[in-house]
Amino acid sequence: MREIVLDTETTGLSPAEGHRVVEIGAVELINHLPTGDTFHRYLNPDRDMPKEAEAVHGLSAIFLSGQPRFKDVARDFLAFIGESGLIIHNASFDMAFLNWELTAIGRPPLAPERVTDTLMLARKKHPMGPNSLDALCKRYGVDASRRDKHGALLDSELLASVYLELIGGKQRTLVLASGEREIPLANPQQFAPRSRQRPLLSRLSAEEEAAHARHVKDLGAPTFWPETSNT
Repeated sequence: MREIVLDTETTGLSPAEGHRVVEIGAVELINHLPTGDTFHRYLNPDRDMPKEAEAVHGLSAIFLSGQPRFKDVARDFLAFIGESGLIIHNASFDMAFLNWELTAIGRPPLAPERVTDTLMLARKKHPMGPNSLDALCKRYGVDASRRDKHGALLDSELLASVYLELIGGKQRTLVLASGEREIPLANPQQFAPRSRQRPLLSRLSAEEEAAHARHVKDLGAPTFWPETSNT
């Protein structure tokens, strides 16, 4: 199974207010494990960079002015994600921006059905929060020491580790020198109880069986046990 963990950085909070995507980072997972294959691009937004946004991701208008525009990388981006499921933290934010950018160049938007929102997963698993990416990294012991500012590729890498914890931990496949293999659960029928060919002989002596019978008789009727026992 192939999935893409994805993150964006932008000039602001809403494309409806004229804000644009300035960075896309994505990490490929196969059977929930990173393959090392990534996608990363900085983008020229053709507009200024608000100070508040630059303080978050550190990307200046001067730096971005020399980068390609979204229309120049859209084909490569869409080829990388293919038809795979998308893993995004606070997905409504990134999807709104990506779909605005795609629609603006005449491309169809990404379907919301293909997206898994890790923020929603975290809120279900940890309803008391906090559930920011930083908080989840701390909760699961994911090393986020490199994250002095937000960055789309780094945040995708961190989110990939967090996502594996949210869905049940890291040991989901066995990696061998020849590649990855899914290890199926043992068939419960393998361990179904079977009748013995020969019943076990009683380990009680005749005296012990007689003493047990007297004890049961002393309990009076009705009792749970029969008056005699061959157990």
